[in-house]
Amino acid sequence: MLGDSSAFSTFSTDSVAAATAFYRNVLGLEVEAFDSMGPMLTLHLPGGGRTLIYEKDDHAPATHTVLMFEVADVAAIAQSLGQAGVGLERLGWTDEDGIARAPEMPDTAWFKDPAGNWIGIIAAQ
Repeated sequence: MLGDSSAFSTFSTDSVAAATAFYRNVLGLEVEAFDSMGPMLTLHLPGGGRTLIYEKDDHAPATHTVLMFEVADVAAIAQSLGQAGVGLERLGWTDEDGIARAPEMPDTAWFKDPAGNWIGIIAAQ
């Protein structure tokens, strides 16, 4: 039914302006802000995907990972994020440096965007 359709993901923010600055200036993504039915932002993701972020007055941060980036070296990207002022989330299953390492899973780490949404980095397989 939808096998020939294109798809994209969406999630909300409390400020498209703050999201634009974060995703463009901190994470280095190509972004396109616009105001159609309210402030919105399209993230142009590596590999050709895209995500729509929309401003919502009663925004509540997602309690799950809304965006995951596959990277060659989680520790190196985590260090770069830290240098850019982005702290990793320390969870019960992460090391002191905020990276989850398990033999059966790729290294993974999480951080939050300015609106509190969960973003992840995971070692490419």
